[in-house]
Amino acid sequence: MYRYFPAEFIQTYILQKVELFDKQYEQVFGKYASCVVIKENDFFSDFLRLLGQVSTEYILFGVDDVVYFDSVDIDLVEECFAGFGRDIFGFSLRLGPERIKAGGDVVNQLVVGGQTVYSIDWMRGRTPAARYPFELCATIYPTALVKRIIESVPNGNPVVRKLFSPASGLIGLLGGIISTRRILKSFGYFFSPNTLESWNCRWCQNHSDRLPAFLYFQKQCAAAIQVNMVNTSTYNTWDDCAEYTVETLAEKYKQGYRLDIDFVSACKPAQTHCGRESFRLVKT
Repeated sequence: MYRYFPAEFIQTYILQKVELFDKQYEQVFGKYASCVVIKENDFFSDFLRLLGQVSTEYILFGVDDVVYFDSVDIDLVEECFAGFGRDIFGFSLRLGPERIKAGGDVVNQLVVGGQTVYSIDWMRGRTPAARYPFELCATIYPTALVKRIIESVPNGNPVVRKLFSPASGLIGLLGGIISTRRILKSFGYFFSPNTLESWNCRWCQNHSDRLPAFLYFQKQCAAAIQVNMVNTSTYNTWDDCAEYTVETLAEKYKQGYRLDIDFVSACKPAQTHCGRESFRLVKT
């Protein structure tokens, strides 16, 4: 991200679940000392507290398998939000016009600041990428809109919020009797990055009348490279290979190997997700 974004536009927060590979993470954080690192205790509460600290006009979420491989024109993005504020849900950096058209979606073409830009109506989207408006991969959103969505999903009753939040004692007790996930989902309390994305996206899809209809984009600048098990609850449908375990990759990192961004930039992925065809390590 720091290769392709103007550094003066970036204010980075990292919510880290401390489990494995502390030394490697310390090395990464040492290289990018301007990042604010927050150790996860209770994901729901930590995320809300972090969101409250955001002072930028726009938010771009990121997860650890997203790779940027092309430039991002921040001025163009801002012009789109300024010119189409009531219609624009977000500006995607993971969508490209040809792939969206190939899926059968209607792509609108327009000119902004002398450049060609595209938009799709996510409410009428035919492809999974087109009808998935809220995601943690590579879409720039207005901060005010994100906060409105996040505040709308969880139950607003203060008593319910206290009793049934993910870190409450009651949830811990009930977890031994019925599914904790089912309880939290019924009250809208996400408890992981996966549930933050999927439950809030579902809320957007179910309340589309309250939201802007269009996702704008110019070209694909990022993709998720998934070459191992995502986590213990979500199966990796792209490339669930045993060769690249997290332990193996951590050892490679210690030995000085890094992802070859030049290779990814030269062989740009054509989809929002990809596997080992885009994954190459180079020793630094």
